[in-house]
Amino acid sequence: MNKYGLHGKLQATTGNGPKLAQILLEASRLVSTAKGCRLYLVSQEDTAPDDVWVTEVWDSKEDHDNSLQVAGVKELIGQAMPLLAGRPEKGQVLEVLGGAGLE
Repeated sequence: MNKYGLHGKLQATTGNGPKLAQILLEASRLVSTAKGCRLYLVSQEDTAPDDVWVTEVWDSKEDHDNSLQVAGVKELIGQAMPLLAGRPEKGQVLEVLGGAGLE
């Protein structure tokens, strides 16, 4: 299978985790039809509601990079940036070997 995966945490400023999560959920709707998108999952920790996790699976890194050109994505990034507690750290880049729901 071998797909391109990303997994990372975005930390919102105090109290802004739910708002950040909603922006990322909207991003997931926009990229869900992009070429090569297999998964765009947004999660929050019960004990740290300002930490928002994003897990993505793409057919290739190129497909992921091209998804940033989907209409509306750059605007959502612009809305999300002021909510972050700091500059986003680079997420983990993964080689996805397979699993339920990806075949």
